[in-house]
Amino acid sequence: MNDAFGTAHRAHASTAVMAKFFDASSKCFGYVMAGEVESINKVMNESKRPFTAIIGGAKVSDKILIIEQLMNKADNILIGGGMAFTFIKALGGNIGKSLCEDDRLEVAKELLGKAKIKGVNLCIPVDAVIADNFSNDANRKEVQIDQIPEGWMGLDIGQKTIDLFGMLIKQSKTILWNGPMGVFEMNNFEKGTKQAAFDIVEATKNGAYTLIGGGDSVAAINKYNLADKVSYVSTGGGALLEYIEQGTLPGVEAIAN
Repeated sequence: MNDAFGTAHRAHASTAVMAKFFDASSKCFGYVMAGEVESINKVMNESKRPFTAIIGGAKVSDKILIIEQLMNKADNILIGGGMAFTFIKALGGNIGKSLCEDDRLEVAKELLGKAKIKGVNLCIPVDAVIADNFSNDANRKEVQIDQIPEGWMGLDIGQKTIDLFGMLIKQSKTILWNGPMGVFEMNNFEKGTKQAAFDIVEATKNGAYTLIGGGDSVAAINKYNLADKVSYVSTGGGALLEYIEQGTLPGVEAIAN
């Protein structure tokens, strides 16, 4: 019996090899593993529309494959966190000293192009809360996201983006959340992430199926004591991402087949 979803993406002896020595009637998922597989299946293969994926975090490079997979499933992909600034710079915007992967600018353009072709709403923030230093006590103001002055950095999404994302989240029937909207660990830059969490809870109350996955998203949902108000909180960060990217995992395959 395998109940360790968090390690199911690794083809280790205990997750993928040992199960080969047991026939189908002598191996199974544990309750946690079964719950994880069921929840991902609900989102990726049985999703009710509209399906909205909220993807945040620092780097586009970490999320390229998941965004490409979600383009085949989702109606809306909302981009937040530091990775948003790579998209903004790729579109010719000024991002000051915000986090950016300059070697991924072409990739960001390609993702925007693919979304357009597929008719997916790849939604980039329109405004940002910016700071003159990476500190909770830094000077801060709210600006249009493509007009960040030199010496300033974006640390959260702004109010217009919060409202836009909130509208799309609350209209959705299936929601996947992976990655924060800003530096939510600092109270002055947590508003975007906090509001996304509460909007997801509201959507859940209205009948949406909501899956929270990834270390920072889980940390955020726990910070605001909302874990019992969404449909499912995944125990796997890397495992969840790889499952969505690949469609299966070595640990899952070993038991299922």
